[in-house]
Amino acid sequence: MTGAQITGSTAGSHGTGLRILAVDDEPEIVRFLKVALSTAGYEVIAADTGREAVRLVAARAPDVVVLDLGLPDMDGKQVIEAVRAFSKVPIVVLSARDREAEKIAALDLGADDYIEKPFGIGELMARLRTATRHAAVEKREPARVEVGDLVVDLERRLVTRAGEPVKLTPKEYDLVAVLARHAGRVVTHRQILTAVWGPAHTDDTQYLRVFIGQIRTKIEADPSNPAVIRTEPGVGYRFAEADA
Repeated sequence: MTGAQITGSTAGSHGTGLRILAVDDEPEIVRFLKVALSTAGYEVIAADTGREAVRLVAARAPDVVVLDLGLPDMDGKQVIEAVRAFSKVPIVVLSARDREAEKIAALDLGADDYIEKPFGIGELMARLRTATRHAAVEKREPARVEVGDLVVDLERRLVTRAGEPVKLTPKEYDLVAVLARHAGRVVTHRQILTAVWGPAHTDDTQYLRVFIGQIRTKIEADPSNPAVIRTEPGVGYRFAEADA
């Protein structure tokens, strides 16, 4: 039924106390998410239409939204756009649409991550943990992002590896900073190009690829097999998740 609400115990095995809004018009998917997420200690509320999803984000302030794109009343990308008009809640898209264009559009509109159906619950849980951690970090704007022996000091505009400064050009640093601030999440080509070079350069993906290659030679232990800045083919790049 439209706007159905499902509540799971907040006293599950992990006791997270976090509220997840699951948006999907397939009852079996909602039931599965209810069981899995409640067991992990989340409270689960649900909507089966886009309009109800937007209403619940405003009314119930979930900590994260798991969103299907194929909804009966509006496209999920429209839901992302509507939510982003008033909320920074993390949005993890969970959809059977596997075309790169769909992923890019959803991410460009403000989704934090994208998982294809069918999906593994382990991967979903990991992505949810990353999304909620990132939201908490954004609230306090991290001063440093550390991945192994690599440190991005956002206050001092300094990158070090094994304690030694990494010589980056101003644009190289800006690119690293954009990715580091979104550690663990996909950042699309368009988002990076707009943030670093401006909206007139949103199609310069080859230019971006060259810069990424230059940065990798400076910060990666093995630039041919990068572990810090990972490529999401056709979509963008993902900075490795920061150390806890």
